Amino acid sequence: MEKMKMHSMDIINDNVKKIAQLFPECITEVINDDNELEKVVDFDKLKALFSSSVVEGKKERYQFTWPDKSKAMALVNQPINATLRPCREESVNFDTTENLYIEGDNLDVLKLLRETYYGKIKMIYIDPPYNTGNDFVYEDDFSQDVESYKSNSGQYDDQGNRLQKNQESNGRFHTDWLNMMYPRLKIARDLLTEDGVIFISIDDNEQQNMRSILDNEVFGENNRVGTIVWKKKTNGNNMGDLPPVHDYIFCYAKNLTKITDFGYPISEEDFLKGFSNPDNDPRGPWTTTDLSANHKGPYFPIKNPATGEEFYPPKGRYWVFNEEEVKKRINDGRIIFGKSGNAKPVQKVFASSRVLTRKTVDSWWDNHGLNEDATEELSLLFDNPKLFSHPKPTQLIYNLINISTSTNDYILDFFSGSATTAHAVMKLNAKDGGHRKFIMVQIPENCDENKEAYKAGYRNICEIGKERIRRAGKKILEEKKAGFDDLFSNDHSDLDIGFRVLKLDSSNMTDVYYKPDELNQDELTNLISNIKEGRIAEDLLFQVMLELGILLSSKIETIYINGETVFNVNEGYLMACFDEEVDEETIIEVAKKKPQFFVMRSSSMTSDSMMVNFDQIFDRFSPETTRKVI
Repeated sequence: MEKMKMHSMDIINDNVKKIAQLFPECITEVINDDNELEKVVDFDKLKALFSSSVVEGKKERYQFTWPDKSKAMALVNQPINATLRPCREESVNFDTTENLYIEGDNLDVLKLLRETYYGKIKMIYIDPPYNTGNDFVYEDDFSQDVESYKSNSGQYDDQGNRLQKNQESNGRFHTDWLNMMYPRLKIARDLLTEDGVIFISIDDNEQQNMRSILDNEVFGENNRVGTIVWKKKTNGNNMGDLPPVHDYIFCYAKNLTKITDFGYPISEEDFLKGFSNPDNDPRGPWTTTDLSANHKGPYFPIKNPATGEEFYPPKGRYWVFNEEEVKKRINDGRIIFGKSGNAKPVQKVFASSRVLTRKTVDSWWDNHGLNEDATEELSLLFDNPKLFSHPKPTQLIYNLINISTSTNDYILDFFSGSATTAHAVMKLNAKDGGHRKFIMVQIPENCDENKEAYKAGYRNICEIGKERIRRAGKKILEEKKAGFDDLFSNDHSDLDIGFRVLKLDSSNMTDVYYKPDELNQDELTNLISNIKEGRIAEDLLFQVMLELGILLSSKIETIYINGETVFNVNEGYLMACFDEEVDEETIIEVAKKKPQFFVMRSSSMTSDSMMVNFDQIFDRFSPETTRKVI
């Protein structure tokens, strides 16, 4: 059996392994700070292999940089000992939903999601702090581990938030914002599918820096899809000589060459509007297209067999087919001479040969919802027009999701605010019968005691976001029952309006788990537990799921074997038992079910003989099962 790591993905170690596969001669061994042998990259040898392609030192080159950039880069790959703990009481339809609402610092959350959701997210939308001088930025630490940083005086508030107001008087005004955005965007790119896209709302304060990060550091100019200019209000309220009434929405692809379905979906009914079948062609509805093109090609007369009239390509153009192909297509009716039979030759194109395409998206969006629409929307949901500052209208996010996703995709928003994105996902699913899944991430930023949200009983932004999803889901179902047919597809009986609440916390495991060799004599005598006090079995299950790369929305069934509680995840993919004592009969029954993975506590084995027999039991009943312990 193998001991689980129980910490986030170690990107640095993975990168060393990749280099070792390509250039094994560049890997060496050193004694690290823990007096352990560690494999590392010999960069002198690596640079020697690329001696003619390396730029270093003071040599001039094109680059985008800022103070602490190298530390922000290192932060991307730094593993953390943290986990996501489930919160059933704040969830909706916990056991059946595929949606997630995650509370916590989004950098740590993204690190935890990276292994499980790597390459699985089709669309990301974020509305990050615009850095207006009044926005809060995440105060990321570059040196301390999670535990010591969390306990550092003054860095966290009572709720554990690490937010700091970024005043314009701050000498690091742009630097702090860049250091916040860079690592989050780098990990976000990892999460995207190969044909996935990210949309980022921004205004003039940091749009230049945002473009530079995206172009030069994260996605590359070659993966820039475009920029949407969104009209957010009807007037600028006398804000300066040129009052702003718009925001920008940058769109980048993980791999632009892989995108095949970007744009407004066209229904089959709309697609067929350009086709007809006046001659009852057995090949079905058709339309006509030109036979000529402006690139050089065949040039000869095409004769109408019925009239003998000859046709040449228009001036400066050529036929797209050679003479032999033209004759063949005339004979089988794919080239005709107009619908009347005596016009210029055209090609028949059948609907059955065309792929259902999408309608092109323009960059100017002046009818996709306004700020005032978003305020009114929240007011109708909560009976309070001042609950949340500057929300985005659902229609805007709805349209972004509509042009970039299909019906079974994952959508992520890691600055989720009032959870507009979750609302939009549910509305679009209700409209087209889709099964898109949302993942919302939001730090539980405190509500100002003098603001309406606090007076209404909401202590942090997460409470507003979760309640918005509850109310929006209920409203969508009520509208369906009321017969608002234009809002809904014919079939959405399984519309998912639920969400699992997960909360970022330190690892479920004590320091003893990660460094057992540091156990002192007193701890050995008392057989100290390697699991933190107050953590329950379901907490352990979700940390195990993260490490094994199992979706956090997976179906979880609780079964009982010989009185022991066993979790069955994804119908036998993972089975886990974290009871304090587990006997051989329970292990035998689990092994007979042949799970892909089985996980239990190493301390749960009731006897030395069971420890010996554990692997023998699985070797007998389910040798393919991967066995792990915590």
